[in-house]
Amino acid sequence: MKILLANPRGFCAGVDRAIEIVERALDTFGAPIYVRHEVVHNRFVVQRLRDRGAVFVDELSEIPDGGTVIFSAHGVSQQVREKAARRRLTVFDATCPLVTKVHLEVARHCRAGHEVVLIGHKGHPEVEGTMGQYRCSADGAGIYLVETPDDVANLEIRNPTELAFVTQTTLSMDDTARVIEALQRRFPDIKGPKKDDICYATQNRQDAVTRLAQQCDLVLVVGSPNSSNSNRLKEIAEKQQRQAYLIDGPEDIRRSWLDGVRRVGVTAGASAPEVLVGNVIRQLQAWGADPAEELAGERETVVFALPKNLLSAMDSGETLDAGTDGQR
Repeated sequence: MKILLANPRGFCAGVDRAIEIVERALDTFGAPIYVRHEVVHNRFVVQRLRDRGAVFVDELSEIPDGGTVIFSAHGVSQQVREKAARRRLTVFDATCPLVTKVHLEVARHCRAGHEVVLIGHKGHPEVEGTMGQYRCSADGAGIYLVETPDDVANLEIRNPTELAFVTQTTLSMDDTARVIEALQRRFPDIKGPKKDDICYATQNRQDAVTRLAQQCDLVLVVGSPNSSNSNRLKEIAEKQQRQAYLIDGPEDIRRSWLDGVRRVGVTAGASAPEVLVGNVIRQLQAWGADPAEELAGERETVVFALPKNLLSAMDSGETLDAGTDGQR
């Protein structure tokens, strides 16, 4: 049995940055460092950071006044930022810069009086943060969430000529295109972003798993169940008429999945570390697979800078004044 590896796979620049922010904060200030929601959606990563002293919370009320909090890569609403400032929390912002781009688009449309349609998955932290960038106006303008073309058909918009759309950054490219087409058919004047909101890493990994699935009998996607981009990779492999499974690691693989399989493909979501891919490969080889072969793919060189206030704290070795925000 051959093992083929998707390329690229695994960590993106936004995830690398978010994890490094937590690690550097722990190095600089020591435990505990509070993190609002999982900094990235991967069980292995979250547990490793928890073991180092990170404390993951759902609400700011769980953090003592004057404490230090890190916002996850998925971003937060303006209301959360304001609450953190009132509580005089020191904030290090791990929001992915590509998510911040979408936040700025929503805020710009809000200031212009445009209504906004957000294409995304209800309940996802990124969607909640993006929805929270819009300040509903006195004239009734607002932001609306859609997930499918059917949702578009049911939209009630105040002024269709003053309408824009944005998207969650981790969606399926093909599924999103269908929703955008439905929006453009129903609202011909709708404005879109100058550059796609779905991030480069999402697109690259989706293209890579498409190529991978075309050459395999079975695809294993390393990623946690709550990872949006990992779930999309599994769905894309299945659209190539291939059996696909989402796994956290080798312990999730059932040997019966490999019955009759000559080529197994392995990829990883943007929040899954390469160490887990290595563990999966070793398990497959223990069951008789050949050494893994990596496919050709898009080379990624994107690197995002750490927040300025964290860099300043690291340089000085001193705790910042409470109430500072990593966006400043």
